[in-house]
Amino acid sequence: MGIDKRQEGEVSIVKFSGKITIGGGQVGIRDSVLEELANGSLKLLLDFEEVTMIDSTGIGELVAGLVAVNNRGGSLKLLKVPEKMDHILELTQLKSQFEQYPTEEEALGSFE
Repeated sequence: MGIDKRQEGEVSIVKFSGKITIGGGQVGIRDSVLEELANGSLKLLLDFEEVTMIDSTGIGELVAGLVAVNNRGGSLKLLKVPEKMDHILELTQLKSQFEQYPTEEEALGSFE
């Protein structure tokens, strides 16, 4: 799994790529979110466009990240969620817990 981070105004954008699975030790969503929170970021946008696979552990990490952000009064939103990941969120009844956006412009505008 690859992780790239950048800042757009007050919004921290964390872009994930590759597989987010426990099998290869490739789970780091929660750690990335906690790192951004520790750096003072309360507006996070997680970009999943280049994620090729995510398992239940990855979804659990995503939920843990959301809880951590919510507990600090912040906002966590998802960008370019792949169809398979969206399906998993729907099956687990978690889809309604996350704001999802198809474009970065829409997502950034939603933070204002």
